[in-house]
Amino acid sequence: MSRLTMKEVALHANVALSSVSRVLNSHDDVSEKMRQKVLASCEELGYEPNLLASSLRSGSTKTVGFLISDISNPLYGDIAWGAERTLDLSGYSMILANSESDPRRDIEMIRLLKQRRVDGLILTVADDRSNDIYNELSKIKVPIVLIDREVSEMPELSAIFSDHSNGLKIAVEHLIKMNHKRIALITGPDSMRVNRERAMGFKRAFKTSKANYDNLLSRHVRYSPEEGMHITHSLLESPDPPSAIICGGNLLLLGVLRALKQRNLKVGEDISLVSCDEVPLTELHNPPISVIARDTSKMGESAASLLVNQMNSDTPVSRIIELPTTFHIRESIKPLN
Repeated sequence: MSRLTMKEVALHANVALSSVSRVLNSHDDVSEKMRQKVLASCEELGYEPNLLASSLRSGSTKTVGFLISDISNPLYGDIAWGAERTLDLSGYSMILANSESDPRRDIEMIRLLKQRRVDGLILTVADDRSNDIYNELSKIKVPIVLIDREVSEMPELSAIFSDHSNGLKIAVEHLIKMNHKRIALITGPDSMRVNRERAMGFKRAFKTSKANYDNLLSRHVRYSPEEGMHITHSLLESPDPPSAIICGGNLLLLGVLRALKQRNLKVGEDISLVSCDEVPLTELHNPPISVIARDTSKMGESAASLLVNQMNSDTPVSRIIELPTTFHIRESIKPLN
């Protein structure tokens, strides 16, 4: 069976071929009556536009590539959902790629998305300080928006940040006011801006509070429950263990909770606990866990809006948008006497 053409749609709808073309290419100068008439004929005939041919003519595929570093992390699902919803309203579809927290796969996935001729990229790479990432991004001609990542050699890139540094500072200052003196931070690799910012805010809180800072209590580890469990055991076995732990990520949180359970330590009684990012576990845990939360859906929406503006601008201007974090205090924090 031969493929239907726009000419056949035009004949069926009794309109000009140019009118069908304008409707299918979402031109603004089309009346709603004309649009509905053409779309009704398309549906009745079973016509499906040739998107490849359309993209070759227009130079646009109306698609955006979104690279996330870990698809198993529910936070990225929220970010992607916010981005996709915003892109859809602007007439773009989204191709999702996952690097599995592997910098080498970052490169592979970026190249794959380039091959799909995407109009723009939203990226949360596993290592934003990698020379390979810089070399790869420097060759890309389409607009790019980073989410909680920073490629220092490319300050012209637009980005959406969350204020992790201030969020950590506020949480640590609260714990210090609760008379906690030994506070540990377990967060992800310093190859990601988000973790560097958390460590910076952690250290800054001790300075502003004039409290003693122990750099041995600030740990960067790989994002995994196993790493979270291992480092928690290590910290609690030290001669002067922490009375409070701040956990930078929900995968690490799983490991921290597992280690505390193995040691028969009760959250909010034997040890205080704060987690970065709101996930179902933090609310459903007994007691509920205090969190330094970021609005992940808003991050996705903001990244998509920023990218759409750049893709539709003749002279795109890079922008940095920093969104606030919020500290939610719950029963997982106990004051010390």
